[in-house]
Amino acid sequence: MQQLIECVPNFSEGNDLTIIKQITDQIESVEGVRLLNVDPGKATNRTVVTMVGQPEAIIDAAFRAIKKAGELIDMSKHKGEHPRMGATDVCPLIPIANISMEETAIFAQQLAKRVGEQLDLPVYLYESAQPNKERNNLSIIRAGEYEGFAKKILLPEWKPDFGPAIFDAKRGATVIGARDFLVAYNVNLNTTSTRRANAIAFDIREAGRVKRENGKIVNDEHGNPVNIPGSLKSVKAIGWFIEEYGITQISINLTNINVTPVHIAFDEACKKANDRGMRVTGSELVGLIPLKAMTDAGKYFLNKQQRSIGVSEKELIKIAVKSMGLDELSPFNPEERIIEYMLANKTDTILIDMTLTAFADETASESPAPGGGSISAYVGTLGISLATMVANLSSHKKGWDDKWEEFSQWAEKGQYIKQQLLKLVDEDTRAFNNIMTAFGLPKGSPEEKTIRTNAIQTATKNAIHVPFSVMQLAFESLEIIKAMATIGNPNSVSDAGVGALCARTAVMGAFMNVRINAKDFEDKTFVEDIILKGRKIESATIALEAEILSIVNNKIGI
Repeated sequence: MQQLIECVPNFSEGNDLTIIKQITDQIESVEGVRLLNVDPGKATNRTVVTMVGQPEAIIDAAFRAIKKAGELIDMSKHKGEHPRMGATDVCPLIPIANISMEETAIFAQQLAKRVGEQLDLPVYLYESAQPNKERNNLSIIRAGEYEGFAKKILLPEWKPDFGPAIFDAKRGATVIGARDFLVAYNVNLNTTSTRRANAIAFDIREAGRVKRENGKIVNDEHGNPVNIPGSLKSVKAIGWFIEEYGITQISINLTNINVTPVHIAFDEACKKANDRGMRVTGSELVGLIPLKAMTDAGKYFLNKQQRSIGVSEKELIKIAVKSMGLDELSPFNPEERIIEYMLANKTDTILIDMTLTAFADETASESPAPGGGSISAYVGTLGISLATMVANLSSHKKGWDDKWEEFSQWAEKGQYIKQQLLKLVDEDTRAFNNIMTAFGLPKGSPEEKTIRTNAIQTATKNAIHVPFSVMQLAFESLEIIKAMATIGNPNSVSDAGVGALCARTAVMGAFMNVRINAKDFEDKTFVEDIILKGRKIESATIALEAEILSIVNNKIGI
């Protein structure tokens, strides 16, 4: 279980691509780190870089990038719209896989210590990496920005966590921390007024604005300013003018997209802009975004239209992009902006990425894989795809407007099963190849024989589990197929019937693969248990298929 950390350093250079390239070259020189995204902004004069890797490798890559940025960027000459205080302004570490926030914070502290001591650079910790909660907020640390930092660093309460308490006119200072996944997101407005953009930002951000009466700040009984909170939790926002586009934007940081997702922030910005006589014309994503954030947005906008959300992942993303105008200022390529797509191992989808012709040719070739297991999984995929199609057609059928949500729910279930079965198409072939690899291990010494035997048994057990999973999913799909045969669009009842035939074939074909792979497996108790379960699924499938076909044939009538 490999630990993965994401690192998103922000460098104070967004115009000179040669400087940016020299910095990212340092990152790419470290083995075990993947550079996922480089997002330069001309108006902000700032580049956001996204990389992912194992903790030690990420620390090394970040250190090298910070060092190079300090050599190439002169903060005394820097101008840009975004708040900043250093050549490497901020460098957060984010836990991605198999690592806790506490562990990530320790790695952030290690990086900060190394930067402070080896580069002689003032470093501040923030968020989860900062033990002093009075100075863990990035905006408070950065208050006064580069221009005010020469005086600020001399104050005892602003002594750096690492490095010298001396103003570095060329490099400034760096803030390093550990935080949850943050989505940086800009909403475009049809105005050039920064003041009006800020008004909307104050309307929506959690911190809100200071209360005023007759232009004067209102204080509470303790003399502290009274605050009017904004409408959205876990949201930071400011307004700025982007000369490159000739518009203002609301620059938003979504610090917890489980609390306030991107689509809610977009809709709320639209509402507040409209209340103030402005319009949102689109939006812009900075860096990467999780897949779920995009599919949730697609479902949200489809639900608002009373349309079925049981459509493909690709279609959900397309709806999200168009609904939020993510392609207004520049093309939005999901393969380059969605983190799961960037991290995906392309060898995981060799078969399902083929054309139909290529898949048929590969199956018909002299290679033993793909074989019956992969074909069973794909036939099952086709069966549930037909049922999902019937659900979507029924959801949009004229005169059935009051039923759209019911059919949408069926279609969403169908899409889930379809995606799981598609993964098993390639997984079954991988399982077979792993058995062949195990059989090819050396068997000379007693130790080698033991290793080989254990590898064969492990690979065989997986090769039993994969087609058994196909059986379970294909059988589960019959519930949806039956519902579509019973209550779905009557013009598509034959499609439901074909879906049932496919599901039955998938179950019985997969069970053959379970049995042939289990034949030589040494754990006979495991084999007996899974064969018993398989026979029950097979028997229930045959009965349910007969029931569905009876419904279908009665509706066809001839």
